[in-house]
Amino acid sequence: MSSLGGMISEIRHYLDPTTIAAAGYVVLNAVIFAENGLAAGFFFPGDSLLFVAGLFAAKGNLNIGVLIVTLTIASILGNAVGYLTGLKVGKRLFSKPKSLLFRPSHLQKAQEFYEKYGNKTLIIARFIPIVRTFAPIVAGAAEMSMARFVIYNIVGGVAWIGSMLLAGFFLGQVFPALAKHIELVVLVIVALSLLPPAIEFWKSRRKPMEEATEEA
Repeated sequence: MSSLGGMISEIRHYLDPTTIAAAGYVVLNAVIFAENGLAAGFFFPGDSLLFVAGLFAAKGNLNIGVLIVTLTIASILGNAVGYLTGLKVGKRLFSKPKSLLFRPSHLQKAQEFYEKYGNKTLIIARFIPIVRTFAPIVAGAAEMSMARFVIYNIVGGVAWIGSMLLAGFFLGQVFPALAKHIELVVLVIVALSLLPPAIEFWKSRRKPMEEATEEA
């Protein structure tokens, strides 16, 4: 039991945004690529990772220009892989059973976003954990045109990477002490990133209650 606890602790350590950012450009790009298009990459901490990378750049540990260019490309390519996966096997994924690295409920959630927001999902989803991983797969399964996908993919990638990195970079320059409280920063970012889906969940629960009240 203690060995299992130690293994979980080790996994958490390597998934910590500070650890990943400190690993350098190659690891950062690999993580962003995986989270943006590989179904098994949904657990990576994209938002907080980008913000922390921006803080590292503010301290001079990483180059902000290199980060923006390479991570934007990685996010766009990751989404492209997700789209092609959806195009080829997307419909079969919906009937795939739950496994260690795959949750049908995550795919269903992304589909609900796609049905609600249409093509804009590819931009909105970039800022929502888990949904951003499965949104391009759903777009591919829905046979969204390649030309339209490319446009929304690029806009979403540039907006997400740029905003998160620059937020961390500029706040790191204005408030250097933030680098000493990265754990707190990560918690705040995670809370903010979970706010949109929490609001959507609340709305979905409230609507049936309001309809029942009106019928009564």
